[in-house]
Amino acid sequence: MKILVTGAAGFIGFYAASALARRGDEVVGLDCINDYYDPELKYARLAEAGIGGAGESGKPVRSEKFPNYRFVRLDLEDREGLGKLCAGEKFDAVCHLAAQAGVRYSLRNPHAYAGANLSGFLNVLEAVRQNGIMNLCYASSSSVYGLNTRQPFSTKDVVDHPVSLYAATKKANELMAHAYSHLYAVPATGLRFFTVYGPWGRPDMAYFLFTGAVLEGRPITINNFGDMRRDFTYIDDIVEGILRVLDKPAAADPAWKAESPDPSSSSAPWKVYNIGRGSPVGLMDLVRAVETETGKTAEKILKPMPAGDVPATWADTRDLERDFGYKPRVDLQTGIGNFVRWYREFYGK
Repeated sequence: MKILVTGAAGFIGFYAASALARRGDEVVGLDCINDYYDPELKYARLAEAGIGGAGESGKPVRSEKFPNYRFVRLDLEDREGLGKLCAGEKFDAVCHLAAQAGVRYSLRNPHAYAGANLSGFLNVLEAVRQNGIMNLCYASSSSVYGLNTRQPFSTKDVVDHPVSLYAATKKANELMAHAYSHLYAVPATGLRFFTVYGPWGRPDMAYFLFTGAVLEGRPITINNFGDMRRDFTYIDDIVEGILRVLDKPAAADPAWKAESPDPSSSSAPWKVYNIGRGSPVGLMDLVRAVETETGKTAEKILKPMPAGDVPATWADTRDLERDFGYKPRVDLQTGIGNFVRWYREFYGK
């Protein structure tokens, strides 16, 4: 296939674009390379994928590692630029992984989320519709479960009580995608990611912050006094799921009933899945894994739960397993070991 991957300089997008190029798909990666976190890490990811520079806005740069991979620096809020790109390239599929990430940052800079996650996503939907692209896979988030405390989180649950603007924008993306699927028969699959981690990850994530602090002898901050659980999912398992979904566009559910609607499917070609390990671990287990892999003991500062956060996440992935044969393989200790080795090498610690 010929696939547009948005957010290609981001953590998941970098891996997804590289995996698609490695298996032989023609890939165009897109990213605006904003400064939400250190842009040098984003440039380093691109360099790892053979992209020597971001180039001028809108002009593609071909990878020296994957001849079938080109990168374009472009902001999704540039409606005209995105439309022109899609019209010229005639993509078979769009893998939309770009977003303004971060729960806590949405409390400080809410307008960034309206721009990237709402206007940007609308521009993607319009580009898909106007150019007849009949395969859209996009990133949602476990954050949509909000105040829901029933475990594990199921896509059959109603998710109408977000606790952060970030979560609200991700729920909005699911609703917007459904409207386009219903109106224009665009096959759209949303993936609710659960705490993705691994080498080349995001510096604002706990495992990244903990590792840096422990190696440098600084204390780590542990929220909710350590009483938190997360369904940590290794990046390789996430990417495997993304590729499987891209190979099988969403279809209408013939059993869907308007009088008792299934929140995860529709009479339109629209579907939502959880993608996680399905095995949550405690925050203190993460700390111990980091301590084991670094060979150092962390100085711990315990604090209350920050606004916008939730105490636990746990993915019910049975639908993804049934429909795509998805089965995560990497346990937390192995994954953190891989990350710490990458961190030491990349930062010279």
